[in-house]
Amino acid sequence: MDFIDQHRNVHGVEPICKVLQVAPSGYWRHAALRREPHRRCVRAIRDEALGPQIERVWNSNMQVYGADKVWRQLAREGTSVARCTVERLMRQQGLRGVKRGKVVRTTISDSRAPCPLDRVNRQFRAERPNQLWVSDFTYVSTWQGWLYVAFVIDVFARRIVGWRVSSSMHTDFVLDALEQALYDRQPERNRSLVHHSDRGSQYVSIRYSERLGEAGIEPSVGSKGDSYDNALAETINGLYRAELIHRRAPWKTREAVELATLEWVSWFNHHRLLEPIGYIPPAEAEANYYRLLASQATTVEV
Repeated sequence: MDFIDQHRNVHGVEPICKVLQVAPSGYWRHAALRREPHRRCVRAIRDEALGPQIERVWNSNMQVYGADKVWRQLAREGTSVARCTVERLMRQQGLRGVKRGKVVRTTISDSRAPCPLDRVNRQFRAERPNQLWVSDFTYVSTWQGWLYVAFVIDVFARRIVGWRVSSSMHTDFVLDALEQALYDRQPERNRSLVHHSDRGSQYVSIRYSERLGEAGIEPSVGSKGDSYDNALAETINGLYRAELIHRRAPWKTREAVELATLEWVSWFNHHRLLEPIGYIPPAEAEANYYRLLASQATTVEV
């Protein structure tokens, strides 16, 4: 249609349509609807209104959402639309969600180090915040060399409660992520908190174990040779790499990675819809828990 619009004054509509082997009536219908948009079908009018909304949701969520999460976010905002419609319009607009890559092994276990028991046994569920934390780290390639990014995740709402970027894999950097989690969450000593990790030498080191003991946290380490021993933390690592690291590569400096990670963690905690907790953000899931807790306490008092 655009080609005919551009050349109709020179060659005429019918000759162009004959060469292109399209019906002139189709073009004239297109031209008439363009002059009088209100005569378009309901679907076309609806599509035109939905297009900018879909693009806005996709852009405001770091351009990582696929059709399913865009559809669910629109529903949260009060826009009722079929999922297949969102998928069709995203395809027309060239909008795509990110795809997860392969899991890369980063754990280097220390067979000589004593390991705590596995208190989780692949059951990554918690009934309240600060009941179970999981930790792991991943790597990022930059022009300045390799960087390593550690995360501490609260299992209840999958919220990232601590993270750190480092140029080395020494124990200090995973300790820094733990310290941030302790400062941010202030877990109560009288309520049991379990910290789970894989058998990486950083997590079973004496210094890390001592810090967990000082904070009154029970350590837990996954079983040897079990690819699912720390699956939830590896899932968060996978999302981080797919949604941020791979999309924005190449990375030049450590500062760029740290700033982007800060942005991603904030978005992840406060805006990203997570399927395991009912397609709501982690912060909202925790807020709902504490709101329910306060409501129950008020009911008991009355």
